[in-house]
Amino acid sequence: MGSERQIPLVGTSLESVKIMHKQYVKTQFLFNTYTNRNGCNGNSASAALNKWLKLRVPYGVIHSFRHSMRDRLRHANVNSEIIDEICGWSMRSVGQKYGIGHTLEQKHKALNTILYTHMNC
Repeated sequence: MGSERQIPLVGTSLESVKIMHKQYVKTQFLFNTYTNRNGCNGNSASAALNKWLKLRVPYGVIHSFRHSMRDRLRHANVNSEIIDEICGWSMRSVGQKYGIGHTLEQKHKALNTILYTHMNC
């Protein structure tokens, strides 16, 4: 597994998951094509998403979303350690590896600083 982390959903992503749960979920896993009790196949999910995106977005692959996310959080003056945790980058110093990291509340607050509204999408 490449990177495991807990990221709170906010804004459109949260609303989308709520809708998906109401409309599509027949098992305990929202993306049951890629996840089951035995594990998660994130690489296949990423490949499928990249394939879908390439048909619709001429410049985009999933990896570019991480770069955009970093820029958006950086421009909102979010602490670089929280940005690294949200985006899944490795820690730059030994000291950053100590402790349990930032709370979901702290990550939620950071992500809320970059929410798009329907007015400015």
